[in-house]
Amino acid sequence: MHRHPRQWLFPLACALTSLVLTACRPDEPAAPAPSLSAERLNPDAPAARIPARLQHLVVIYLENRSFDNLYGEFAGADGLSNAAATSTQVDATGTAFATLPQVSGSPFPATLPNAPFPIEDYVAANLRIRDLVHRFYQEQQQIDGGRMDKFADVSDAKGEVMGFYHTGPLPLAAEAANYTLCDNFFHAAFGGSFLNHIWLIAARTPVFPNAPSALVAQLGSDGSLIKDGAVTPDGYAVNTSFTVNQPHPASVPAANLVPNQTFATIGDRLSEHHVSWAWYSGGWDDALAGHADPLFQFHHQPFAYFANYADGTAAKAEHLRDESEFIAAAQDGKLPAVSFVKPLGPQNEHPGYADLLTGESHVVDLIKAVRNGSDWPTTAIIITYDEHGGFWDHVPPPVVDRWGPGIRVPTLVISPFAKRNFVDHHRYDTTSILALIESRWRLAPLSDRDAAAENMANAFESARDR
Repeated sequence: MHRHPRQWLFPLACALTSLVLTACRPDEPAAPAPSLSAERLNPDAPAARIPARLQHLVVIYLENRSFDNLYGEFAGADGLSNAAATSTQVDATGTAFATLPQVSGSPFPATLPNAPFPIEDYVAANLRIRDLVHRFYQEQQQIDGGRMDKFADVSDAKGEVMGFYHTGPLPLAAEAANYTLCDNFFHAAFGGSFLNHIWLIAARTPVFPNAPSALVAQLGSDGSLIKDGAVTPDGYAVNTSFTVNQPHPASVPAANLVPNQTFATIGDRLSEHHVSWAWYSGGWDDALAGHADPLFQFHHQPFAYFANYADGTAAKAEHLRDESEFIAAAQDGKLPAVSFVKPLGPQNEHPGYADLLTGESHVVDLIKAVRNGSDWPTTAIIITYDEHGGFWDHVPPPVVDRWGPGIRVPTLVISPFAKRNFVDHHRYDTTSILALIESRWRLAPLSDRDAAAENMANAFESARDR
């Protein structure tokens, strides 16, 4: 496999990254959004070939799986059979481990070869495995300039990072085989769920000016990490943080809550053009009422971080809804034009607090609800993952800017007009979903990243394909 080495440790100092920033400085207003490219506006251009019959887009946003972790055995995809060049893991000195290191109490033996291994040989897919570190700076360390060889060394779960599931038995694998699987899709930003949820709706990084010093990372002059933190030294929130709005954990001090963000989101763009949309979250109603499910994830609610959807706004009540309302709308044929669906913790596939099969089965039920409703003939479902969850993947992510993109994640496109039995090798990232929405409904991009992203048109049949 051809590798794309990175020439940095961390893109950390403002002076070194000013040419590639896509978000404004914390003390400056957001720059005007770039214009739609001529190619996107030209209805005859290949990149603009979004089917006109697409009236409903459903984005199901799952948790924490790399492509190789789930689809490394998928026929026709760039999977584990191509992984030899980047599978060997090394220690801090660059020396290859003799066997995969394991943490105390691991279900995986200390004699495992230094290579990918099937998790199900030791832990069934309906049982939980431990969580793995998946943070902004650590992911960049693991990528190691494109060598993809520091995953085990950096991870708190050590050799577990190299585990994968057999693809064939996965409930969603049948959907991937029948429709389109994207095998070159990367999560938008390095690190965890909080940041990648913001990037899903806004294509940029949130700011936290004057954050408490305890939250701010400290970096060496060479860009090395001295002290980890939720906020970069120049004021961007990159690791798990909570909104000043409700709902948020009652235990978080007010000073540690992220202030309202004021840059545009895809929800703003849709509303400006009178296109219906909603963010449907499992457990939302209970969390708003003050009795959140123990596994409700407060930092998985990206619109709640924005002034336009702050407490007391009409937009919050209109657009931020419970997942149960999505199921009812799908069954009744009353889907909005754009639906984002975020399952509750036990059903989102996140290692540590969720098992894989429960999440996959829940998504199958969501698909059935859409497929059995009258909106199905005009609907496309995109199933993707917010980030890699700390799992290794053999494909180095492309070098774009200081934020990412990060590791490959599985992405499925399911629709009556998706290509059938197709593996899409085009390069996408999370902002490609925004590009698709913007192309279909003729909306202005939110940042340079979604303006430049491929819009996933290749996953759909066009008139000339039939």
